[in-house]
Amino acid sequence: MPISDRLHQMLEASSWVRRMFEEAAELKKRQGGDGVCDFTLGNPVDEPPPSFKEGLKKLALDPKRGMHRYMPNHGFPETRAFVAQRLREETGLPFTEDHIVMTVGAAGGLNIVLKAILDPGDEVIAPTPHFVEFGYYAENHGGRLILAETKEDFSLDPEAIDRRITDRTKAVLVNSPNNPTGVVYPRGQLAELAELLKERSKGRRKPIYLITDDTYKVLLYDGLKPVNTFGLYGPTISVCSYSKSLHIPGERIGYVAVNPSFEEAELLMDALILANRVLGFVNAPALMQRVIPLVAGATVDVADYARRRDTFYRALVDFGYQVVKPQGAFYLFPKTPIDDDVAFVADLQNNYRVLTVPGRGFGKKGHFRISYCVEMEVIERSLESFQQAAKKYGLC
Repeated sequence: MPISDRLHQMLEASSWVRRMFEEAAELKKRQGGDGVCDFTLGNPVDEPPPSFKEGLKKLALDPKRGMHRYMPNHGFPETRAFVAQRLREETGLPFTEDHIVMTVGAAGGLNIVLKAILDPGDEVIAPTPHFVEFGYYAENHGGRLILAETKEDFSLDPEAIDRRITDRTKAVLVNSPNNPTGVVYPRGQLAELAELLKERSKGRRKPIYLITDDTYKVLLYDGLKPVNTFGLYGPTISVCSYSKSLHIPGERIGYVAVNPSFEEAELLMDALILANRVLGFVNAPALMQRVIPLVAGATVDVADYARRRDTFYRALVDFGYQVVKPQGAFYLFPKTPIDDDVAFVADLQNNYRVLTVPGRGFGKKGHFRISYCVEMEVIERSLESFQQAAKKYGLC
């Protein structure tokens, strides 16, 4: 075999999201894209805000000398200062540029965090349903992902997390708003988790870190505001990306923020900076680092996503599907009308030309994920197919 045994195993169990995305591309190629409703990938179809394109244009027409050169491994000081200012405004905590590492998206950010804190055999706990790549990221650095069940409505269950904590637990990784459910973990549950981690960290040589994947933190509906987890727990590390907030996933730009109230923040930052270099990222893309401060905090139209959510959610409920109403991100995670989620997703694809992802790809069989970061026209066109499938399986 020309590749490692471990990579061969990973290929066989590779992400359902990418697998369905590739099948979607093949189906569109065979049958024409106009008739296919593709809800597989969290790949926004909307364009970035005008200020992003204006920033690119400004840099192209008036380039700064040396702007494409290397910079400190954790990023341009002015970009890190911009991010720190935004975090000061959001949290009221004394963030400075020295608490920020600019990264190659959230994926790069999570990898440098896990590289910095994990020893071989260490465990990272994540509530499930979860983004399946978390497990691969932990394994990249000798760790193991340990899953903790969430409540019936997919909200956080601190008691379930407590039952998973062992002497090898190094971190708890939470993603809110959540991919794949769109659920937002409420402040009370996060505060309970923080108190749990404080208690379970007592007597340990190293704390149990709270890692927050904040990729979707600006995509909140119904008047919700982000929870300041930094204010709840000292050893908190936030990993964030501009992929979804600016509709630029292909540009691979994000950051890691270390809580300024964490006593060992300086040493942790040193480790993150070294990890950024030795993992081969070296630094985040220079051009994107230059653009981010020029965008001046602009974000995508959350109200537009809320309209898509409401259209989809109301229709699915009317058709008889059981689905928790998401409060953030751009995903729905309904129950499948049969136990075999793979078979149901295959039926949607083969007989209705509707492409979704089976829930087992996120650690939760008997569900399927719908990504609604698509044109409203695609959502509306798909509804008849979802209704026909509901009738076929006796939902309505």
